[in-house]
Amino acid sequence: MTDHPILRPHAEDASAVELAALAAVDDRPRPPNWKLSPWAVVSYLMGGQLADGTVIAPKYVGQRRLVEIAVATLATDRALLLLGVPGTAKTWVSEHLAAAISGSSTLLVQGTAGTTEESLRYGWNYARLLAEGPTEAALVPSPVYRAMRAGRLVRVEELTRMPSEVQDALVTVLSEKVLPVPELDTPTRSAEVAAVPGFNLIATANVRDRGVNEMSSALRRRFNTVVLPLPATAEEEMAIVSQRVGELGRALSLPEVPDAATEIARVVTVFRELRSGQTTDGRTSLKTPSGTLSTAEAISVITNGIALAAHFGDGHLRADDVAGGIVGAVVRDPGTDTVAWREYLEGVVRDRDGWDDFYAACRQLD
Repeated sequence: MTDHPILRPHAEDASAVELAALAAVDDRPRPPNWKLSPWAVVSYLMGGQLADGTVIAPKYVGQRRLVEIAVATLATDRALLLLGVPGTAKTWVSEHLAAAISGSSTLLVQGTAGTTEESLRYGWNYARLLAEGPTEAALVPSPVYRAMRAGRLVRVEELTRMPSEVQDALVTVLSEKVLPVPELDTPTRSAEVAAVPGFNLIATANVRDRGVNEMSSALRRRFNTVVLPLPATAEEEMAIVSQRVGELGRALSLPEVPDAATEIARVVTVFRELRSGQTTDGRTSLKTPSGTLSTAEAISVITNGIALAAHFGDGHLRADDVAGGIVGAVVRDPGTDTVAWREYLEGVVRDRDGWDDFYAACRQLD
């Protein structure tokens, strides 16, 4: 059977060379069962150059202090909650933290409205359960269960998408560092899984989900919260988009498209202005569309534009390659977003110097 390349390797596999290089020079204290010291984990996330010349690519572009707080939290007995609007790299950061600290990012629970308590605790192999009764061999451990046993990090994505009563299954795990298994209790001993050193939990939550399934105060107290903001400047956001577009292009084997900087700048400018409700110079107020217009969406628009330019254009990224993606990202609710988009197009884009081609490309889509 022929082996095929992986479309999206796990962080620990994609960055194996960098992680090994950091481990080789890392002479600082490491918490129990950590693959790297807290200093090396932050260096991995923020990027830089090691003394031996190895270049560590930045995984997060933003405030270093936020990453330091997150890593310091994971070195204590407090769990970490990464909070922010969609597209602020919460999942990306949690994956790379787990890769650097535990050497594995695969212990993951994805939160949805249908997530059950068994996803956080354990389930049963019902064939064995019927044949043998409740035994440890019939038990199906959750990622949380396995992380506690192995002393690793476990990731819980979109925590507030889970029903509140399911979320609260984590309270005992985070406060007592044990997971009771009452089905395996005996007359002389209560069965439980006790976490070994190195265990901790990273959860992510979307601020737009507030009011959907609020965390209980008991659970919230078990977390230290780090809010990941949107990029502070247009230059910072363009750097993030450029880096991720390059990585995605290589992963997808897209043909290289020279000089995408102009269209990246345009997409980021449009998104930032409509997100903030005013033009960059602050002179014009704008209607804000219903979508998030996140950095992740900007990356998607540019990546799709590169595919169009490479396969159906002349190999150069142009305005008509990104126009459709921008309109699709902005106009999520045709009733209200179309009005906001047309006002922006006619009131801002039409008269902006050097944007004639972009204006024409967007008008063609009306």
